[in-house]
Amino acid sequence: MRLAAFWPVLALAAAPACGSAEARVTTTDAVLDVRWSAFSESSVKVPRGVPITFTIRNDDPIGHELIVGDAALQSRHEKGTEPAHEDRPGEVTVGPGETATTTVTFAEAGMAYFACHLPGHYRYGMRGVVHVVR
Repeated sequence: MRLAAFWPVLALAAAPACGSAEARVTTTDAVLDVRWSAFSESSVKVPRGVPITFTIRNDDPIGHELIVGDAALQSRHEKGTEPAHEDRPGEVTVGPGETATTTVTFAEAGMAYFACHLPGHYRYGMRGVVHVVR
């Protein structure tokens, strides 16, 4: 059984003049465990305009990567693999037994995707959907 890996973190906004408080989502975390060359989750939901931090915990004896972005970005990465992803939001390499994070903010509602594009991993099923909601 897969455990839910999506926990929104709520922060209270400043209280309006009427004295009531309202809650708004300010940050979101998604934990993706990797085991047997598979992500623990196949979809994540996040509000647009809210940063989402992906934490990838790699329990495999081989390296993986996480590429987060639209279909065009996924297509570019599937056609050719880069050896590492250090300084680009939404692109991270995670070694065997390691944990890595990357933070992305989606400006528009719609669908984005996450995947590992190391040779054969995407075809094996290492991919998922990010549902960006209003």
